[in-house]
Amino acid sequence: MLNDDQSLDITALRDGYARGAFTPEEVIDLVLGRIAAGPPSVWISALPRKAMLDHARALRGQDIARLPLYGVPFAIKDNIDLAGLPTTAGCAEYAYAPTRSAFVVERLIAAGALPIGKTNLDQFATGLVGTRSPWGACPNAFDPHYISGGSSSGSALAVALGQTSFALGTDTAGSGRVPAAFNNLVGLKPTRGRLSTNGVVPACRTLDCVSVFALTAEDARRVFDVAAVFDDADPYARRITSARGIPRTGARFGTPRTDQLEWFGNADYARLFEATARRLESLGLQRHEIDCAPFLDAARLLYEGPWVAERHAAIRDFIERDADALLPVTRGIIEPAHELSAVAAFEAQYRLAALARAAEPIWHEVDLMLMPTAGTHYRIDEVLAEPLALNANLGRYTNFMNLLDLAAVAVPAGFTAAGLPFGVTLFAPAFNDRALLELGARLHRSLDLPAGATGAPLPAPTASGSNDTGRVQVAVCGAHMQGLPLNHQLTERGGELVARTRTAPNYRLYALPGGPPQRPGLVRVDDGAAIEVEVWSLPVEHYGSFVAGIPAPLGIGTLTLADGSTVQGFLCEAIATRDAEDVTRFGGWRGWLKG
Repeated sequence: MLNDDQSLDITALRDGYARGAFTPEEVIDLVLGRIAAGPPSVWISALPRKAMLDHARALRGQDIARLPLYGVPFAIKDNIDLAGLPTTAGCAEYAYAPTRSAFVVERLIAAGALPIGKTNLDQFATGLVGTRSPWGACPNAFDPHYISGGSSSGSALAVALGQTSFALGTDTAGSGRVPAAFNNLVGLKPTRGRLSTNGVVPACRTLDCVSVFALTAEDARRVFDVAAVFDDADPYARRITSARGIPRTGARFGTPRTDQLEWFGNADYARLFEATARRLESLGLQRHEIDCAPFLDAARLLYEGPWVAERHAAIRDFIERDADALLPVTRGIIEPAHELSAVAAFEAQYRLAALARAAEPIWHEVDLMLMPTAGTHYRIDEVLAEPLALNANLGRYTNFMNLLDLAAVAVPAGFTAAGLPFGVTLFAPAFNDRALLELGARLHRSLDLPAGATGAPLPAPTASGSNDTGRVQVAVCGAHMQGLPLNHQLTERGGELVARTRTAPNYRLYALPGGPPQRPGLVRVDDGAAIEVEVWSLPVEHYGSFVAGIPAPLGIGTLTLADGSTVQGFLCEAIATRDAEDVTRFGGWRGWLKG
């Protein structure tokens, strides 16, 4: 029997389905009841109940273990196509009826997820406020006098209010992070091109990202694992390239210089940010103060430079035919952009390239950055009175990330004295998505916060290395490490570097005879040392072929890492080390290679 207070986090739903406690049809009726009781401005349209039930009934007889999102309800920002409902992009006159769903939506449905409908947004995804919609301003989940954030306002509220398990948004300037921060959610802004934008109304096509709102970082990772598939039909899709990774222990994180932090008079936010930085230090990370001028200067380019012309290009035919259909503030931003010249575009590209080069040394000093997601939180009436200046303030810490090709995760980080959420953003160079989610989960869980605005505690974490998302983690200690001869066996199979870390101090490392390539042998012992390893995430469908190619005396077993967690990884038969050199004293294979 389904209780009215049932949590819709993915772990709770999967557990309930596995026990036979409720059915997807019952979950849909629970969702519809919660939507009816919530603010009307959250949703623009919903599928008919019969269509929702058809999706649910299609799951009958399916193996839950093979469908990572079995019976999980989700919301879709109304600039992303869902077959059966019009796509409005927040403008009724623009609406069209898609014949098929967006690529990411199709992936999610194929994994068992249940589409509910289309959520409200700042018109044409232009704004960080959630007030620029003919369907009405979206109120904050904790205080209706305050903004929800945008442009993915309805998507954030659907999750925060417990109406859906997760939601899709889009994020060009911060639209998948600011609403997460203002509503106590995790907001994943993935690496550009990792989630297909095929079937998405573009804002700035070269920068747009499909984003994910969830109650936990683990839930966001589950969705990302399903949706992050290369789409040949999307010209801006990107194949995985190896990231540098983030150490699981001892990672270095940067924070802006004190004079570069702008709080717009919000002392609570300043206090909570400092507390969050200290919390990361307590989790074993090392803090470094960083000159963030390249980031902040790049942020100003997004709206002050010619990228706004991309917004005009996205709807050029419509705005030239029916400009009066746009809200005045939206029209005032987009319409003048047709006057921008190609010269201005090239000059801005030159400036961006210079700023990207200036930012490169930062990533030699730190593994990731910590910033506030927003510097303050405004009331709806304040934004309506001064829409452009206050919106610009909200983009201070978000606008630069897609321009500089960064991955980011917004994480809840506490509440102000008035009971409003505060959030931070962890970000790093492209393709560090999973590593950021893993660290974001550690930070989030260390703060003892509720799940969204539901009042419920966060669900228990899932086990490290779990493959219920379609991926498995494996630790490598030698020739498969990044930059070494056999690393291609991981990257060719879609492997992504999650973390650099060490084992527990119970291993010895040997240089085995033979080669090339030279190979190490890792052996568990009673009295050993902590050995350097890399943890990689590999699609489960390719894991078998990877393991099958491992020659004796090597094999895969269970390794214990320095933090006490366990993961699959390379081990060696002890008998094979009789004629091998013990290289444990070097601390790892790279150390031995350097000699």
